[in-house]
Amino acid sequence: MNPKWWKESVVYQIYPISFMDANGDGIGDLRGILSKLDYLQDLGVDVIWVCPIYKSPNHDNGYDISDYCDIMKEFGTMDDFDLLLREMHSRGMKLMMDLVLNHTSHEHPWFVESRSSKDNPKRDYYIWRQGKKGGPPNNWESYFSGSVWELDPRTDEYYLHLYSRFQPDLNWENPAVIDKLHEMVEWWLKKGVDGFRFDAIAHIVKAEGYPDALNPGGTPTVRAYDMFSNLEHVHTLLQNLHDKVLYYYDIMTVGETSGLGPEQALDYVGDGRRELNMTFQFEHMNLDAASPGSGKWDVVPWKLTDLKRIISDWQTVLHNRGWNANYLCNHDQPRSVSRFGNDLFYRIPSAKMLATFIHMLEGTPYIYQGEELGMTNVAFESIDDYRDVETLNYYEEKRKNGIPEADIMAAIHIKSRDNARTPMQWDDSDEAGFTTGVPWIRVNSNSREINAASSVKDPDSIFHYYKKLIQLRKKHQVIVYGEYGLLLEEHPEIYAYTRTLEDQRLLVILNFYENEPVFELPEEFQPAGKLELLISNYPPVKEEDLRQLKLRPYEARVYLQHISTSS
Repeated sequence: MNPKWWKESVVYQIYPISFMDANGDGIGDLRGILSKLDYLQDLGVDVIWVCPIYKSPNHDNGYDISDYCDIMKEFGTMDDFDLLLREMHSRGMKLMMDLVLNHTSHEHPWFVESRSSKDNPKRDYYIWRQGKKGGPPNNWESYFSGSVWELDPRTDEYYLHLYSRFQPDLNWENPAVIDKLHEMVEWWLKKGVDGFRFDAIAHIVKAEGYPDALNPGGTPTVRAYDMFSNLEHVHTLLQNLHDKVLYYYDIMTVGETSGLGPEQALDYVGDGRRELNMTFQFEHMNLDAASPGSGKWDVVPWKLTDLKRIISDWQTVLHNRGWNANYLCNHDQPRSVSRFGNDLFYRIPSAKMLATFIHMLEGTPYIYQGEELGMTNVAFESIDDYRDVETLNYYEEKRKNGIPEADIMAAIHIKSRDNARTPMQWDDSDEAGFTTGVPWIRVNSNSREINAASSVKDPDSIFHYYKKLIQLRKKHQVIVYGEYGLLLEEHPEIYAYTRTLEDQRLLVILNFYENEPVFELPEEFQPAGKLELLISNYPPVKEEDLRQLKLRPYEARVYLQHISTSS
């Protein structure tokens, strides 16, 4: 079982620019987060993951860092950060920083020096190459569309950027870069932070020689993820970081590692690997995409049987060998209730069902801000209302290719990262109580109906359902450490699974659709009278037959059974 505090925790993710604005400038800030700590404490979460708050020109909402050891002025000061950290700790909550080690901002002093001349001492802090046949050094495609290479006319060489051209990739082949990054990580740990989410960590190593990717279609660029994702040397670098820095602190670490399955994940999180505590996997995030990465915009229907297969693989492969990070939404993904639930007719029950699904799995559950309220996707009519660089790049590229405006906006309404980035809906006032000024991005128009103030007052709200899920997790070890077992593998509508630890067993029953299928109780759970209902998102029906349970739309139930060790 190997108990750890980070296994037993519930993490709440804050996207600072959209969480709470304390000074009325329309931008969320550290003082805003501070003002809502009592709300988070009431919810019951243990760890607050704060997206990047470092000094940044903000081309990619803080993921383009220009100074690792300073705070973005829009967010506040280092004194504000120190106060926030103290107040979190005084409430028994921990702070996990979001740290970008793959790239910096183009305004970082290292890059300013690096690009100044070919013989600058910091030239090799980044990845520079000469062009080939009058074009870029290779045909790799950026996550944000177009080539990964940007020509810098000052030295007539290209620098590599896997994301936007304002985010040049660091050169992890340079020992001086590694030493600088290690020093910076330790600087934050000495301040007392409790962990890190390492952004894009799977990409810090690129294929030797930067060769072209296979290109049977002859396109200008290719999604060459196998050239810069999860390459073997990444593990050497992470073990080095662990042994020299992370090992000496009682922290939690999670890596953003796209493009891998559970067996590969064990290379990062397997017991004894000395790398990370858990990874964010993306297999289930690609269920409704024609292909990963920039192919996400080509939306396809997803199947529950595919979700079962993916989640079950991760649950079973990592059991007693590693640890899962469980999520359905974050700052890069659409709102979970709009994507996997039904935000039109069954928003409340489907949001509760999805919460049950995530919190009853083995692994650490992650709540993205507003998920506990059932916040939904937004559908701005004009591209002028969107702020996300990936979304804007996609729009421009498709317009140049002659794609009709309506088709482009339809994909944006489904998949834009701004779906998760609209301001937190605190109350039913103007601008949803997020700011007294003009918000940096428009508030979702449904904030009058969906907001924290009304949810906290309503004992049957999604918010209070999350509270109960978190309380149950702290009460029953089987929810944290129990072994997962899938039921009804091929059922197209019901996702049911068990969790077993010693003499306790959970039965989790989830209806993922609006139909009313019948769940047949497995023989090992009969007689049904031994089942204790821990939580459900509908009031129980009197005198119902649990052996033939007719489920209501998006219904969720969790039962606990004490089993004989001899049975």
